[in-house]
Amino acid sequence: QVHLMESGGGSVPAGGTLRLSCVVSGENVRPNSMGWFRQVPGKEREGVATIVTGDTYYAESVKGRFTISLDNAKNTVHLQMSSLKIEDTAMYFCAAGMWVADRLSEKEYTYWGQGTQVTVSS
Repeated sequence: QVHLMESGGGSVPAGGTLRLSCVVSGENVRPNSMGWFRQVPGKEREGVATIVTGDTYYAESVKGRFTISLDNAKNTVHLQMSSLKIEDTAMYFCAAGMWVADRLSEKEYTYWGQGTQVTVSS
């Protein structure tokens, strides 16, 4: 079983920055695919950024603004978000899986955190 715990969400003005963190814990399972997804009420969950066996991949809407990184020593995956826009407002979820093929598809990921809210204001 894998447990994911997100932190770092909050409220920021447009143009601001936030860093989300997700601590990965568990026994016997070590995911090699990590991702960040986001969801707003009434809409489907969308993939934002993933890191799979060290390779990163981003949704077009966040390229150049968001950076996903993995700290193996701390079993933590980060999402550094800069130049935030109002449309980035959402609940952000950390996800983990094994040998993910379709990187931004939520169906590929087995384990999920509870989410952390990000609100960007004008």
